[in-house]
Amino acid sequence: MSKQELMILIEKKRAELIHIASLYGFSSSTVIQYSQELDHLLNEYDRFSTKKVLTH
Repeated sequence: MSKQELMILIEKKRAELIHIASLYGFSSSTVIQYSQELDHLLNEYDRFSTKKVLTH
């Protein structure tokens, strides 16, 4: 997966999280699940960025 593709997934998940939170509130288990998925994507992005820095 490219850095650009990962960024697109992050933005999509962020928009979904905001939408779900507006429907169910921030303490909903569904919102927490979406938040964890977004965290995972952000961590992947961070690892991707760190890996690129370390190899150059």
